[in-house]
Amino acid sequence: MRVLQRVALVIAIIGALNWLLIGLFNFNLVAFLFDSISVVISRIIYSLVGIAGLICITYFFHFDRD
Repeated sequence: MRVLQRVALVIAIIGALNWLLIGLFNFNLVAFLFDSISVVISRIIYSLVGIAGLICITYFFHFDRD
């Protein structure tokens, strides 16, 4: 489970950086990289970022354990 949480955290951070780019420069990195290949791939990536965010919510309940 620890590996899944670390992978989810990395994916969530990448998603957060994408949102930072959108907010500051109106530049969507995921769309830039993958929309020309397939819109389906972009949607899968957005879904993975969302799932990773949900997994990272569990960190709020596990601060006292390592």
